Amino acid sequence: MAATALLVPGGRGQLGQDLLATGGRVRALSSAELDITDADAVADRVAEFAAGARAEGLAPVVVNAAAYTAVDNAETDEDRALAVNALGPELLALACREHDVPLLHVSTDYVFPGDATAPYEPDDATGPRSAYGRTKLAGEQRALAAWDRTWVVRTAWVYGAGGSNFVKTVARLAGQRESLSVVDDQRGSPTWSADLAAGLVELAAATTGPAAPAQRVLHATGGGETTWFGFARAVCEELGLDPERGRPCGTEDFPRPAPRPAYSVLSPKAWESAGLTPLRPWREALAVAVREGVAG
Repeated sequence: MAATALLVPGGRGQLGQDLLATGGRVRALSSAELDITDADAVADRVAEFAAGARAEGLAPVVVNAAAYTAVDNAETDEDRALAVNALGPELLALACREHDVPLLHVSTDYVFPGDATAPYEPDDATGPRSAYGRTKLAGEQRALAAWDRTWVVRTAWVYGAGGSNFVKTVARLAGQRESLSVVDDQRGSPTWSADLAAGLVELAAATTGPAAPAQRVLHATGGGETTWFGFARAVCEELGLDPERGRPCGTEDFPRPAPRPAYSVLSPKAWESAGLTPLRPWREALAVAVREGVAG
């Protein structure tokens, strides 16, 4: 496998920041620097990147971290969400095909209906129940159809040092309130963006070699599972706060425009079968992440 260079659209978010921190050759672009819905801009940027990387003896790989992630807003702004989450990945895939560059497209647990009782496998039937999920599924399908060196990586419950996320919210509210009500009937796998970034770097290298993963849809999340309530208790424990201040509640206590999956656990079997390193257990990752200041 050759050393890789990564181009990361949407690279100013928490995942992009952690990809930069891996220490490799990473070019992270904000949406202002690259609008992935602009076909000409995408074509030019990928062409320039591929030529530059190869001139340095590096294998170019595009990692798409750009997405419309305002889940509730997407219910009334689905056209814009579709442009970013579906058209954008397709344009990236077409540009990557033109220059023989692998594309890693980051997707989400929201493509599933959330009614399973065992971890979802990559080939399980999808059935998104929100506009966000529908647009992300469309992005997977378009990117995979446009270029056969596209790999979709679904993840879930991501938190990191950059941007806003559940860990930061719990840390902030726990410092302000005597008690916190947190949903206890939605299950998933918290994923530290630093661990996800390391996994994507490993996958990027694998796609440039002779043994690129045959499975083109993979799942990468922290190991194990919990509820949002269990996650909040763990955050409090790591911050040295009383975890008993948390109070479990139901999804119905926090009505939102977009339905949330009740079950978001994604199976790592395909990831591991591809010879990729499993992401560490979510509880272990959280302890390290808090020590490194992810809670702000």
